[in-house]
Amino acid sequence: MSDEVIRRRLLIDGDGTGDDRRLNVILKNLTKWAHSTGTEPNDNQIVLDRTLWQLGLCEFSVKRSKILRKTSTKQLRKYSQIQEKLEMEITKTKDSIEESKNNLKQAKIWKQNHVMYDLLANTIVGHPARKETNKMLNNLQTELKNLKEQSKSLEMKLDLRKKQFHVLVTSANQLRAMLEEVENEDSNMNMSLIDITNSPEPEPMSE
Repeated sequence: MSDEVIRRRLLIDGDGTGDDRRLNVILKNLTKWAHSTGTEPNDNQIVLDRTLWQLGLCEFSVKRSKILRKTSTKQLRKYSQIQEKLEMEITKTKDSIEESKNNLKQAKIWKQNHVMYDLLANTIVGHPARKETNKMLNNLQTELKNLKEQSKSLEMKLDLRKKQFHVLVTSANQLRAMLEEVENEDSNMNMSLIDITNSPEPEPMSE
């Protein structure tokens, strides 16, 4: 206890309180018993008995304090053990949380991969097998080849038809020119005949 607390206790009660009061009373009794003249043995015995009784109480208080101290030490040791155990549990819990986080992360990745796998599987199921696809591709290539050959044949026929049409147009133009020439010649001949027909008859020559 601090000096201030002791001073306050002494101001309130000259003998103090608790163990302090008991020690002060013992000191007073011992002083009184030491300075007694021995004329009153009964009083001396009473003082001695009281002193012994106070000493017993002090001894009991000391034992109690020792027991309390031992108990407190055990409790502190127990609390230290509990604290260490709690710290270990906290460390294990933190490790478990970290492991759970990693497992959750892995689970999310696995779930994402599983979803992508399902999508790819559904897409693959929706398409024909490779053998059928190759067969269809070969058929399409064959059909494309035939179409190219047909297109080439049609182009050749078209070129031939263009040439024939050109020859036909040329022949038609030549024929038209010939007909126009013939018509012009016929027209000239008709004009000549008309002129001859319309010319006056010659007068007979006088004798």
